[in-house]
Amino acid sequence: MSKEAPLSLAERDFILDAVREGVRLDGREVDQLRPLRISFGREYGHVKVQLGKTSLVSRISAEVTKPRDDRPFDGVFNIAMELTAMGSPAWENGRQGELEPYVTHVLDRVIRHSNALDTESLCILKGVSCWSIRADVHVTDYDGNLIDAACIGIMAGLQHFRRPDAVVKDGQVIVYGVEERVPVPLNITHKPLSVTFHTFCDGKRVVYDATRKEEQASEGDLVMGINNAGDLCFVSKFAGAPVDAMTLITRSSVALNKVKEINGMIDKALQSDLAERAKKGLAEESRAENDRIIA
Repeated sequence: MSKEAPLSLAERDFILDAVREGVRLDGREVDQLRPLRISFGREYGHVKVQLGKTSLVSRISAEVTKPRDDRPFDGVFNIAMELTAMGSPAWENGRQGELEPYVTHVLDRVIRHSNALDTESLCILKGVSCWSIRADVHVTDYDGNLIDAACIGIMAGLQHFRRPDAVVKDGQVIVYGVEERVPVPLNITHKPLSVTFHTFCDGKRVVYDATRKEEQASEGDLVMGINNAGDLCFVSKFAGAPVDAMTLITRSSVALNKVKEINGMIDKALQSDLAERAKKGLAEESRAENDRIIA
């Protein structure tokens, strides 16, 4: 059973009164993103995302496997999420609630079904071997807007990840270690992100990047998957009060601006990490050369 404490009537009324006045408890505007921090681990594809008080770790991994029989020219790409008691007292280890499959479904539709990752480029030998790419998301702290935070982590991880190089010789697949050959980046066709809104006051008030308490007080969510070009990849109105067409149009414009803003932050974090790795690589080469001279 869920251990999450529901909002008291006083809390709910206070949040709703604030939203009616265009005010939020943390002082943000209705369309303002919480502070976002993206950092990378030592391994390629290891990403930590901090969105307000929501934090998670995304990890991209790869292994050689057999292609699906109906897609002999394609590799495999899967997304998995794990919600444990570490992220929230409302979650139980080893027991799947309603949130986990819902968030995974949305991420799957926004990223995998929109072909953000070119799976044909993962094929090594038709019908025999291919790369299987897996994105694992582990939530370490939950304070709302899990979908957007996880989507940021996965897309940043896919762009940061490098798989081992592989070639086919005499019908045999040879995979080279990172010490033997430079690892290969994944082929990203476009960069979609999810943008989640929550509705209040019979759909008349809409806020972006809700905290957990705002989610609890809301009437429902509206999720859009969109890329920098403005292509709409996914729309979901899972539950709650209906949203009129004009609200949907205005929110899509806001969503596009947010996607461009966040993708810019991801690009900046990637460039910073690349520069840092280049410095460390040059430092390691210098140390190795000095060691040889001394020897």
